[in-house]
Amino acid sequence: MNQLRIRNLAGLFAAAFAFGWAGAGLWDSLGTLPAVPLLAPVVLALIAAVLLATALSLRARLRAQRTWGHRPAEGWGSREGARPVEPLVAARAVVFGQASALVSSLVAGLYGGFGLFLLLERMEVPNRREQALYAGLSVVAGVAVCAAALYLERVCKLPDGNGDDDHRDRRGPMGSPI
Repeated sequence: MNQLRIRNLAGLFAAAFAFGWAGAGLWDSLGTLPAVPLLAPVVLALIAAVLLATALSLRARLRAQRTWGHRPAEGWGSREGARPVEPLVAARAVVFGQASALVSSLVAGLYGGFGLFLLLERMEVPNRREQALYAGLSVVAGVAVCAAALYLERVCKLPDGNGDDDHRDRRGPMGSPI
């Protein structure tokens, strides 16, 4: 599974931003612009909250799996009552986070371009100020989804197997020692 890169997300955002701004201008020249739905930022914020909750839950479970003070030669144990993280659960969470980040960067870019068009061209229309606000909130919520997805990916990342003693007490989502 490939790691998300911020530059890829930023590139998707920029391309969608340009497309949204140009598309809004074209649509406005042909007729009335569509409205930005109120639920757009709400749904993106909910997705960001789910990703963050998943990341925090997995992080707590991974930390609980570790036993402090054991050397690799003695074996790895876990705290009593710690529920192990299954590899498939961690992999599904990361895939959900990556897909959410990619889609939200596209959606945030489209709403960002649309919102910029509204700010520059249509601020005299009263309900367009409200639409520009919804578009701006959608951009902020889309960035929150990307940040939560990157954090989830970092939590579930398997450590490098380079044998450093600095990482001897860490475990990956698969429960294997370094």
